[in-house]
Amino acid sequence: MPNRLAYLGPAGTHTEQACITYDGGAACIPFATIPLVAAAVDMGRADEGMVPIENSVGGSVSATLDLLIHDSTLFIRRELVLPIKHFLLARRGADISEIKVIFSHPQALEQCRVYLAEHFAQAEAVASMSTAAAVEEMLKRGGEAAAIGTERAGVLYDTDILARGIEDRPNNMTRFVVLAPKDSPRTGEDKTSICFSFDEDAPGILHSVLDEFARRGINLTKIESRPTREELGRYIFLVDLEGHREDTLLSEALEGVRAQVSLLKVFGSYPRHSDSR
Repeated sequence: MPNRLAYLGPAGTHTEQACITYDGGAACIPFATIPLVAAAVDMGRADEGMVPIENSVGGSVSATLDLLIHDSTLFIRRELVLPIKHFLLARRGADISEIKVIFSHPQALEQCRVYLAEHFAQAEAVASMSTAAAVEEMLKRGGEAAAIGTERAGVLYDTDILARGIEDRPNNMTRFVVLAPKDSPRTGEDKTSICFSFDEDAPGILHSVLDEFARRGINLTKIESRPTREELGRYIFLVDLEGHREDTLLSEALEGVRAQVSLLKVFGSYPRHSDSR
């Protein structure tokens, strides 16, 4: 039986391409939002779920981070990093000089911000649930609308391609993660993602936690913070670390962190992305 892989749809999104890259034989099932992707895995409608988590231009995907922190018990099983190319799509016969509104996912709009400012300074930018959903909305709007989407979306929805490669940075990359009921066994080339927070602020408290990793020689590959949603000025810290949660040193470090924080959640351990994989 093929793997059932939920993803942020509809068909034609970059997330669908990540699914095809991850498991070309999977039965890919589109869902309209990131929480619905996770819910499909939770309810057994899919075995795994593919969602974007970070872009090299637009930064972290808030919906995925908030899901992992607050709303899901799923784990990260794998990560993939894919180059992102954006295309300006419009209905057949549309005149680029008549475009007054451009639809796309907020991340795509951000990744094409300079292009839009230079070529469509007077056009209205409208956020959509996904790049493929943006194409659907554009087609309903008529000839004055365009959408930023994938080349595959242009083929699936039979659109004209008005411009190619409109992303502001040629090295535009997106990191995707596979969500599942369990994370990955140790491979020797792993990464672990966690979050933690404190009940009260105090001088040096973050330094003390990070020292648990530093004095064991554990490298941090990413750290950022997000509001706790409880009160202004309180934050949850998100950290990516080299190593697997079952590695002796990392396991010891996590226990040291647990003793100092009010919340510690391990999102999972999984193989680090490699272009050779």
